[in-house]
Amino acid sequence: MPVLPGAQPFRHEGGEVGVLLCHGFTGSPQSLRPWAEFLAERGLTVSLPLLPGHGTRWQDMQLTGWPDWYAEVDRELRLLTEQCRQVFVLGLSMGGALALRLAAKHGDAISGVVVVNPANKVHGLAAHALPVVRYLVRSTKGLANDVAKEGVDEIGYDRVPLHAAHSLRRFFRLVDSELPQVTQPLLLLRSPQDHVVPPADSARILSRVSSTDVTETVLEESYHVATLDHDAERIFQDSYEFIGRLAPGAGAKSKETASGG
Repeated sequence: MPVLPGAQPFRHEGGEVGVLLCHGFTGSPQSLRPWAEFLAERGLTVSLPLLPGHGTRWQDMQLTGWPDWYAEVDRELRLLTEQCRQVFVLGLSMGGALALRLAAKHGDAISGVVVVNPANKVHGLAAHALPVVRYLVRSTKGLANDVAKEGVDEIGYDRVPLHAAHSLRRFFRLVDSELPQVTQPLLLLRSPQDHVVPPADSARILSRVSSTDVTETVLEESYHVATLDHDAERIFQDSYEFIGRLAPGAGAKSKETASGG
């Protein structure tokens, strides 16, 4: 299937500090593209992959699960670590969970983690019925476009495939069990008015990671997809300063090339 316009992956060959960005469940790189471009313009090497089953049509996602999504970001991380002296992982929503698992698994290969409205659990009574309901109902109402800023549209599916949702639920349980293995510096940015992921998820993550260098920032003006919302510039700038603090000279040596759709 052709990729939806604007949902293509993005990559920029910059300096010796690399950044991997992970998008959310049923979303696409479009939700993080401005963030990726902000960091690329400042000389960082940037990778923003398209997760399997995403960016085309929701039916394609029925054939994928969390091992596919995680394998993609794990592969990109390994490529970055081969070419960069320091690497950071960043993520939105489920992408935050992907970033946290990468941090838990790769240890010192990752210098820091930035998560925006990270998800930790599939909520609601229906979540417990997913193992059975997914065989009876193919999809449910979508999650995309929770943005306060007028005139902004997130490229994401208008339906949630329930086989994939069941896999997501299993993934969140796995990541939750691994959070104590996360020791890297952590910047967590969250929106109090989030209609997709409740504040309890961020609180749970902060209570379980072993990181000692932790910063929590509240995004008062944004909803779930804060990277496209009123607080986007704050997210971009805070993350760049976070990276610069942990990787002095980040972006100093830049190759002025970029690729992406």
